[in-house]
Amino acid sequence: MTADATGKVGFWGFSLRIYARPDVPQACLALQDEGGADVNLVLFLLYLADCGRMLDEAAVAALDQATRDWREQVVKPLRGVRRLLKEDIGAFPADATAPLRSDVKRIELAAEKLQQFTLEALAPPATAGEAANSRRLAAATHLASYAARCGNWPEDALHVLIDAWAADASSRGLLD
Repeated sequence: MTADATGKVGFWGFSLRIYARPDVPQACLALQDEGGADVNLVLFLLYLADCGRMLDEAAVAALDQATRDWREQVVKPLRGVRRLLKEDIGAFPADATAPLRSDVKRIELAAEKLQQFTLEALAPPATAGEAANSRRLAAATHLASYAARCGNWPEDALHVLIDAWAADASSRGLLD
């Protein structure tokens, strides 16, 4: 992880750290596939809470709206192609398309990383929203606001992600 001038790892580093925790990748996949969540936005909302910032519903909606076209027109199609290449496609066996799948996966990750940098630029963690009285309350509020926009999230997956974030924040002495 690369740190900025202040020694902080930023949103990308935060995401890598949270995603590396047990069961988080599966939980993120469930939130994405079953609940319609944009995992980058979910992680960003947790990151802002981690930074001690509180967003209102309008700010959460604005972030969702600002990244919607990128998600729908770039990230999701790349994900779809990558997933298709796991299987045989007509005369093209999956083992023959594996190098292409690897390239698509790399590009998909680059698109997600660009989305993360854009989210961080849209809502800088030092000034986004207001200072939170409670990081735990900020995380719950952010996720509730976003979940209301998406629909029904799988509760088990949501708890895995929140617990992973809370354990990470607690290990760094940030959880109130």
